[in-house]
Amino acid sequence: MHVSALSTGRPVVTFHRLIEAARLPERADRSAAGTLPTRASRYCDAVTSASAFGWYLFPPMDFSLLWDGTEVFWNYAGVPDWLPLTAAQFPHLCQRFDAVAPDPIRGCAPPFLTAAPEPGLVQVWSGMIARTAPDWSLLVRPLANLPSGGGYALYEGIVETDRWFGPLFTNLRLTRTDRPVRFQADCPMAQVQPLPRALYSDATLDRMAVVADLDALSAADWEDYRTTVVRPNQDPERQVGQYAIAARRRRRGVCPHAAASAAA
Repeated sequence: MHVSALSTGRPVVTFHRLIEAARLPERADRSAAGTLPTRASRYCDAVTSASAFGWYLFPPMDFSLLWDGTEVFWNYAGVPDWLPLTAAQFPHLCQRFDAVAPDPIRGCAPPFLTAAPEPGLVQVWSGMIARTAPDWSLLVRPLANLPSGGGYALYEGIVETDRWFGPLFTNLRLTRTDRPVRFQADCPMAQVQPLPRALYSDATLDRMAVVADLDALSAADWEDYRTTVVRPNQDPERQVGQYAIAARRRRRGVCPHAAASAAA
């Protein structure tokens, strides 16, 4: 696995914006854009770490989708009617793209929206292209711990963006037919997360073990369970959020045991 991007400080991912109106990707937020309960933000490092893992992608404009159970229609500000959706370009992008692109590439601007053959399935382009460091990929997924506005569900996909320099899009399935589904340019649409390719290879994922019986837990397993679960709950004066404190200290390179000894 290549770690040069990490050891040299070079970017793990570089986002290229092709739609100038699109909001640039942003580092995902530990509070899930301020939506997590205060107690979760303060004490649950598992939730906040997952929320902050990756970057937010935004729709490049405000628009709405409407599915009648058979066909998909779309609409945006300034357009009075619903437009049948097959494949739609972002407004005025073709002219801008062709003015900059080399001759062999003119006329090949990526579509903004594409209706797939499957019922209610739509591909939405973020306006970005991404390039990752060698042997790194991007997982495109729904927002972590940040509920969507409803009416659709995102598919997940892993893109080998060190090899594939193309539109960074997401696929969504519309789930309602009774009213439009609205997307806003200032609200995250998807989350992308960096993955070393070795992480999801068969060589890694086939290395799984299972302990299928309670009697098979070792003495070390029981002692770890006691340390993690039993002792904290038997201490009426225990500090709340000990896991979160220890995890944050590890991220800062502080040994939790050394910190505890210093405090004592």
